[in-house]
Amino acid sequence: MEKISEPFEFKECIGILKATGKKARNIRELRDIVAVVSAGSIFHHTYQYFMRERFLEYTNDFAQWAGEGLEERALAEELSNIDPYEFRDTEEVRKRLLDIIGGYLERFPDPREAMAGDEFYFNETVTIIYPAGIRAENLAEFLIAIRFIDVNAVYYHFYDARVRLGTDDFSAWFERVIGKPALAEAVRAIDPFMHDLEWIRRYIAGAVEAEVRRDMEMTGGGG
Repeated sequence: MEKISEPFEFKECIGILKATGKKARNIRELRDIVAVVSAGSIFHHTYQYFMRERFLEYTNDFAQWAGEGLEERALAEELSNIDPYEFRDTEEVRKRLLDIIGGYLERFPDPREAMAGDEFYFNETVTIIYPAGIRAENLAEFLIAIRFIDVNAVYYHFYDARVRLGTDDFSAWFERVIGKPALAEAVRAIDPFMHDLEWIRRYIAGAVEAEVRRDMEMTGGGG
């Protein structure tokens, strides 16, 4: 398979958790702290929620706490409808959070308290990005890499890239460098809120494998 001049350089990232010292015992306190906490903390609890390997019943930590910690399911559902990638920056996400929580408090002005130990702890993440030492110069090499690369690389290129580029790194490379717009569209079609990182890895690997097989058949290399 022909190699290209702009290989895909895999990168990985790790997050170092940093406590802010702030915690909320109920929805009212949550709203008050969301209004003043650092943008880095808002980013951690919304955008970086997907860095954690879990079943994504909710789409951010605030919704997770409202639903599981307080059993405020209606609020949790409203908070889960927030797509942070639709906003220009973290401050717009903060405003949307405040609007939803404020509206909920108007309807239910006496929120329940969390049990001791179940308070919402505001954290931040210091993210370290580094080369994985793996590059792909064609789809076949990409297929091998995506199957075995650390899942943190999937997060970096699929989720973190949306903040940097407005789209994921994988589909951008497939379309711009490899010239595979259909493959790129298949990856863009993944709902980022419905699947965990391992599912996303398997889906991308499957789509790339199918494309590699088609290429081999067209060139007579499929036997």
